[in-house]
Amino acid sequence: MLSVEQVHFHYDSDTPQVVPHAVLQGVDLEVKKGSFVALLGHNGCGKSTLAKHFNALLLPSGGRVLVDGLDTAAAENTYPVRRMVGMVLQNPDNQLVSTIVEEDVAFGPENLGLPPETIRERVDEALRAVDMWEYRDHSPHKLSGGQKQRIAIAGVLAMHPDCIVLDEPTAMLDPRGRREVLDTVCRLNREQGMTVVLITHYMEEAAMADRVVVMDEGKVLTDGTPQVVFANGDLLRSVGLDVPQPTALCAALRARGVDLPSDILTPEECAAALLERMKK
Repeated sequence: MLSVEQVHFHYDSDTPQVVPHAVLQGVDLEVKKGSFVALLGHNGCGKSTLAKHFNALLLPSGGRVLVDGLDTAAAENTYPVRRMVGMVLQNPDNQLVSTIVEEDVAFGPENLGLPPETIRERVDEALRAVDMWEYRDHSPHKLSGGQKQRIAIAGVLAMHPDCIVLDEPTAMLDPRGRREVLDTVCRLNREQGMTVVLITHYMEEAAMADRVVVMDEGKVLTDGTPQVVFANGDLLRSVGLDVPQPTALCAALRARGVDLPSDILTPEECAAALLERMKK
C-alpha cells in the first residue's frame, strides 16, 4: 500500500544562511495492504512528518513515496493519492466543519462531486462503522472528545480510502475516549481490511498493532512485531520510550528469577502467565 524509498526531508529555512535541519534521513519503509502498523518515537523524531508524506501533504526532499504504486511527487497523482489515504489529526476540532454530525461527515463526499443518494449511503455507512449513527442529528461540538474523534474518523471513512493514517488521535482524550477510538480503529482493520497507520505515544496502543516501527532522529530505529520490539526494552528506553506495563512487570520478575515468557504485552497475558507459574 505504502512504499517509502530512501526518503529525506527538510523544512525550508527563513534564513538563507542557515542550513535546514534534516527531519527525515534516508527512511525506508513498506506498509502492506490490510496491515495495522504503529509508528512510535519521541517528539521531534520525524514520525508526524513521515505520516504527512503518505497522502502528499508533504513531498520528499529526496527519495520517493509510492501509494499503491503512484509517486506522490507527481502532480497528477495528488488527487488519487489523497482519495486513497485519509488522515485523522490529533485534535478532532480541527476537522469538524459543520454544526450537524451527518453534514460534517458528508463534507468530503460532497467535495468529490458524488450524487446525493451516494453521499447519503456513505454517510450512513461511515456513522454506523464508528457506532455514531444515533448521533447523526447532534451538534459535533457538544459531543465528548472520543465521540468527536469518531466523527472525524467517519468523515474520512465516507471518502472510502484504502488506508487511514491517525496522528496521535487519542492524545487529547481521557481513558474512555481512548478506548472508544482504538476499538473503532481495530474493528475497521479487522472487519473491513483497512490499512491502518497509527502514530501514538501510548505503548499499550502500539501493542494492539500487527507491527511496530520505532523512529529516532529521522531514521527507522527498529521494526518488527510488538512482541519482538517490546522485548528490547533497553533499546526503547535509550531513546526516551518505554514498554507496556505488563511487559515491564514480567521483565522485572524475570530479572529476579521468575520464569515468565518474554513476549507478554497485555494485562490478560500477564495474569495468565503468573497464574500458570503459581500452579507450577
